[in-house]
Amino acid sequence: MQQSVQPAAAAKTFGPRQSLSLDGVWRFRHEDGPWREAHVPSPWQAEFSDLVDTFGRAVYQRRFTLPPGWNGRELALRFGAVSYFCEILFNGEVLGTHEGAFLPFEFVLPPTLISQENEIEVRVTVPSADRRAFPDFPFSEVPHGKISWYGRVGGIWQSVSLEARDPRRIADVRIEAGSDGVANITFGVTEPAIGLPARVTIVDATGDEATSSELTLARNNSIRLALEDAQLWSPDEPNLYTTVIELGPEGEATDVVRQTLGFRTIETRDGKVLLNGQPIYLRGALDQDYYPDGLCTPPSLEFLEDQARKAKELGLNLLRCHIKVPDPRYYDVADRFGLLVWTEIPNVASFTTRSAERMRETMAGIVKRDRNHPSIIAWTIINEDWGTRLLENAEHRSWLKDTYDWLKAEDRTRLVVDNSACFPNFHVKTDLNDYHYYRSVPERRQEWDEITAQFAAGADWTFSNLGDAERRGDEPLIVSEFGVWGLPDPGKLRREDGSEPDWFETGALWGDGVALPHGIEQRFAALDLARTFGTFESFIEQVQWYQFMNLRYEIETMRAHESIMGYVITELTDVHWEANGLMDIERNPRVFHDVFGQINADMVIVPRPARYAGYSGQTLPFSLKIATGGASIPAGATLRWSGDAEGWCPAPAAGPVQTVDLGSVEIALPTAAQSFMAHIDFVVEVGGRELARNSCDIAVYAMRRAEGLPTIACADETLAAFAEGLGYRVVPGGEADIVLCHAVDGTDVEAIKAGARYLILADGTVTTNHNLRTDMPDGEAPHRNIVLDGRKMRPALDQHLPGISLAERDGTIWRGDWIAGFSWLRREGPFAAIPGGPIFDLSFSDVVPHHLLTGFRPWEFGSNVHAGIVVGWVHKPAAIIGEKRVGRGGVVATTFRLVGEAPGADPVAAALFDALVAATRELPVDAG
Repeated sequence: MQQSVQPAAAAKTFGPRQSLSLDGVWRFRHEDGPWREAHVPSPWQAEFSDLVDTFGRAVYQRRFTLPPGWNGRELALRFGAVSYFCEILFNGEVLGTHEGAFLPFEFVLPPTLISQENEIEVRVTVPSADRRAFPDFPFSEVPHGKISWYGRVGGIWQSVSLEARDPRRIADVRIEAGSDGVANITFGVTEPAIGLPARVTIVDATGDEATSSELTLARNNSIRLALEDAQLWSPDEPNLYTTVIELGPEGEATDVVRQTLGFRTIETRDGKVLLNGQPIYLRGALDQDYYPDGLCTPPSLEFLEDQARKAKELGLNLLRCHIKVPDPRYYDVADRFGLLVWTEIPNVASFTTRSAERMRETMAGIVKRDRNHPSIIAWTIINEDWGTRLLENAEHRSWLKDTYDWLKAEDRTRLVVDNSACFPNFHVKTDLNDYHYYRSVPERRQEWDEITAQFAAGADWTFSNLGDAERRGDEPLIVSEFGVWGLPDPGKLRREDGSEPDWFETGALWGDGVALPHGIEQRFAALDLARTFGTFESFIEQVQWYQFMNLRYEIETMRAHESIMGYVITELTDVHWEANGLMDIERNPRVFHDVFGQINADMVIVPRPARYAGYSGQTLPFSLKIATGGASIPAGATLRWSGDAEGWCPAPAAGPVQTVDLGSVEIALPTAAQSFMAHIDFVVEVGGRELARNSCDIAVYAMRRAEGLPTIACADETLAAFAEGLGYRVVPGGEADIVLCHAVDGTDVEAIKAGARYLILADGTVTTNHNLRTDMPDGEAPHRNIVLDGRKMRPALDQHLPGISLAERDGTIWRGDWIAGFSWLRREGPFAAIPGGPIFDLSFSDVVPHHLLTGFRPWEFGSNVHAGIVVGWVHKPAAIIGEKRVGRGGVVATTFRLVGEAPGADPVAAALFDALVAATRELPVDAG
């Protein structure tokens, strides 16, 4: 078989060791497909569009020339990671096999096999779920993490190298460096190195020797080095040192290893997380560690550094590297930039004896490879009960506790989380009481507030109630997943030739189909959403500000509770179809990038108005709190507000991780003839120095006028009283301009067909047949009665006049907690005076509908639908306000919940009611 010879790469010299990179172009073949060129490192699914969704077997081959002077040295073929199982051949002879997708391995080359020209062959197997085809390691029983979500990862996805070295060498290094400035260094050496002299030195950031010691080598060696006035490692000051271990006589070293270290401790006590003995508030983001072109393979060190820089700009001090073992450079960058890392074992899907062993083996390999990084402060064993069945299986709970104990004994320098939990699973034994929950606002604002309050109060649902939990009671509370979707700008994600990345065609099988990116602009155009948002680009911008509004409110809510010690936002970047990142997958920032650090900060102001809407010229009560995080409020500080309202109050001195309650203040809203969105800035300052900043937007409504209102007919006494409370005159049906109701029946439909105008508040308070009808007619005659399997088939719900169906949001993708639904109101015509928009803001919290209207066609969303919703990548459109022509008359229907409070108590409800009445009055009808 003919094979091109790759030129030898330049050999790197690092002390006595030399390394030849074998990255680059390899020959590649998947199953019985053609031979082609593949780039290493990279999963084959990332490189070849026709292999995106493939499992199976593949072969990699490459040739190399042995560098001069390497004959006679120990040569090792080293792999960073290969997914999943591989067999390695060298010059036609099998060196061995390796199982596992994430960890490094090597083979020492037998001298008899080494030639001047050499060939490597790597035979890779990526298993599917087919146990018959892959009986030894079916996919469900191997650690895989989010490979099951974002696409398969197979092949040589980390670097390959050939290392030349002396057989008298260091085998492994373990460093424990505490905040007391003491470094306990243990290292093993190979058998030939025993008895050699060695020197261990710690070098500071300037290259100067800080301390050193000498010893004679045994198989395993321990040394204790103490630094006076050691500079500690922290996110604010990521001070690093280097340990240098030299074997052999001075000037004749057989091996030299350099290992970065940082002096720090992490512990929990009395409900707090302590870094170097001081309280720290964790401001984290979930990081899936996926990349735009290489899937799990980062494009460059510079890319990782840019990502870390942007994470710091966003105010983050922690990344939760999610069920993934990243490229080692990930931790090197975190060490240097000062990012805490909470990292996790990739999960399995099916818990068996062998899969449990694989997870334990993977965790042992993670600790061995990565334990010396000061940035890593926590490990997670299981995420959200994935792979285990904690609720139903006591053996799984027992295994989890045993694994927690094993890992704590294996690594004393970090926190351990047993199961990073979400409802309905829980913890059994853990250092952090962390929990995940997702609620979008304003849609589920009250639920977010209630769940957060329960969690902050030490809810019993976070731990097993089956009698086997070992809860100390002082585990720090961390909301370790929360967030909501925004959307990236697809134009920034397409290739230079305008084509889409392969992942644009994925996502259709997630979230009831709403996670499919492909065709988003076409769906936007088909729904005529430009009528509401102006341009597609404006829509994307509005969606991203909606995401910011959610994150700000949710962070404020958590910070208002002093017992919560941190959170993890889902997530740092979008990953393919999952669009909830603070950046897109190319690491392009969201529109809120420059202001996000104001709310994702150590010290945060929490201004909480009684409601996010008020009338012009009136006062609005605000609850004011300041959460300090790891900072402190010095004496003499003040909290000032300015913009569309002004004032100040003293801010009392406070230490770290406190929430200072400044009580309630009355803030006067500006007087205005027209409704508008008021903006109020809040600043904590002392001596002219700004400590924290936040803002709050309030919908200010001009005072209502009750003159010249249309007359209303209404048979529902409660609805009639609400309308009268707003100044409307309720009259008999034949004399009214419009008819108001919660639902209609056949008599109402006949009246509409004859030319009546109806306003239907379909808020779910009246039982209907999943449409706007309280009755269920057979259908408009003529019709056919079709009987199948003994059952008479009924017409579709929207075939019953007025042709609108009513859908409950709860239990459907329209609920919009994780994959957000973007609700909008087109501010034109009768709705032009409602401030803000188009997307609902927090002022809509008390009127957000629990039901939606269907039966409207795409071409109606720019005209007959005045308010509506799309979900995810512009899927599942539904109406919130819609109008229909029925016979000579017409209806306006809405699912807004407008009558839950006294008339006029909520300015938003009153304004929407007024606008709906006006829209109904303006319906074009034929009185005939």
